[in-house]
Amino acid sequence: MISSTRPDPNLSPRLLPPWSIHLAVVALAVLTLLLNGYHPLAEDGGLYVAGVQLTLNPTLFPHYTVFVSEHLHFSVFAPVLAFLVHLTHFSLAWVLLLTDLFSLWLTFYAAHRILRHAISSEPARFAGLCLLAAFWTLPIAGTSLLLMDPYVTARSLSTPLSLLAVAFALEDRPSFHPLVWSTLCLILAAAFHPLMAAYAFAFVLVLRLSHLRRRYIAYAILALSALTLATILQTIAPTETPTIIAAEKSRYYWFLSQWQWFELLGLVGPLAVLAALLTRYRKQSDPLNAAAAALCRACIAIGCIATLVALLFAHEGSRSHLVARMQPLRVFLLIYAIMTLLLGATLTEIALETRRRLQSQVGRTALAVLPAILILALAGTMFYVQRQTFPTSEHLEFPWLAQQNPNPWVQAFLWARDNTPPDALFALDTKYVNEDGEDAQTFRPIALRSAVPDFSKDGGEAAITPSLATQWLQGADAQTNLSTETDAVRDARLLPLGVTWMVLHAAAPTAHECPYNNGVIKVCSLVAARP
Repeated sequence: MISSTRPDPNLSPRLLPPWSIHLAVVALAVLTLLLNGYHPLAEDGGLYVAGVQLTLNPTLFPHYTVFVSEHLHFSVFAPVLAFLVHLTHFSLAWVLLLTDLFSLWLTFYAAHRILRHAISSEPARFAGLCLLAAFWTLPIAGTSLLLMDPYVTARSLSTPLSLLAVAFALEDRPSFHPLVWSTLCLILAAAFHPLMAAYAFAFVLVLRLSHLRRRYIAYAILALSALTLATILQTIAPTETPTIIAAEKSRYYWFLSQWQWFELLGLVGPLAVLAALLTRYRKQSDPLNAAAAALCRACIAIGCIATLVALLFAHEGSRSHLVARMQPLRVFLLIYAIMTLLLGATLTEIALETRRRLQSQVGRTALAVLPAILILALAGTMFYVQRQTFPTSEHLEFPWLAQQNPNPWVQAFLWARDNTPPDALFALDTKYVNEDGEDAQTFRPIALRSAVPDFSKDGGEAAITPSLATQWLQGADAQTNLSTETDAVRDARLLPLGVTWMVLHAAAPTAHECPYNNGVIKVCSLVAARP
């Protein structure tokens, strides 16, 4: 399909000998972990880890178990990690850390394979990898996704496998059967995250179409097919109940009309950057630029198609939100990854080309170090953002530091784990993960105790699994403003649900016994107040 002819060595200076590239990828993976942090039980990481914990010990989370187990039906993530725990006899915390490191390495390995078929200069390829490392936790427009997460989820494995599928799709060596390998990667990605793998398959399909002379006709047919499928799905989908709609509307990022202007810019900006890169690649005679141009065309085409589908079918007022639930804009995760790689590599190529034309030694030296300075500045910015995102937690929550986490919420959750019955049912404020200083640390996997469904995280599960919407809405409503209500209101809401313990702000007035109080958070037994 796309030429993979090796470039002239004279036009491809190398910073590292070939055998050192793999070592550099390993080093970059470790540095990325150190730069972007590691928070295994935060955000979606906690949701996935709870599923692994339940797989290892089915007696955990006896109440509202379905909010832990539902996603296990669609992914091998939990069984695979549980198997690794049994196989290695390592603790789950160590398996998570090693899995995170492996996903880092695999991502950079796949990214280098992509650049090897699109960029001729090895220094430029390495710069592309470095920019990817700097942008590791970059938000993907308004999709509620990060380029890669500072914790382990099914996406931690589906994303590098998807990138590897793209890399194989760029190759054209019949004896190697690149499409077979690409298909295998997509199948493995689907085993971990079917939805993200579906969009990776769509990207690979568009990429393969991008070498056709009449590619724009192929794009039009593909767009028409996507719109037709979305129309059929929206037409045959049953009318949803108000409860289901409430769960779906809690995910504002499904609907473009709810995005802020800068989030919308996050859709337009990458496509504009890719269009500029495409203009450059068209003018170059390097045979590898055909692959780079194909990547740009594929990103632009599928990005436009996904945006069009979202604009036409993802509306809050629809009687059904089946298409919105499929979140077509998630394909921008791959678009961001490829844009980052090509942008870092291309800017470095331009700097090196300009450097060769300069006579001034000062100018040549400045251009030689300019890409490194820019990447370091961006990396420093992202490091600062990560520290502001997790201000009260350790930057690197390694297994041996688990008991020393300074986060007061985590300390309260750990106390609950060690001092309450295994069948305890906890209530927390419905948006507790959004509290200042909470750092989105999730209760269940830390405390190993059941919890009433919350608005913020369990709402995501209810939105994609409508059968959970009723339980979710009941639980979320019961925990609204938990720390500011009176005991009478709390008891009336929580006791019918079987709640036995609750987590409140330290200053919350209550006559219930609170055996733990760290000055920020207290854990209280939900029993009748003593006279």
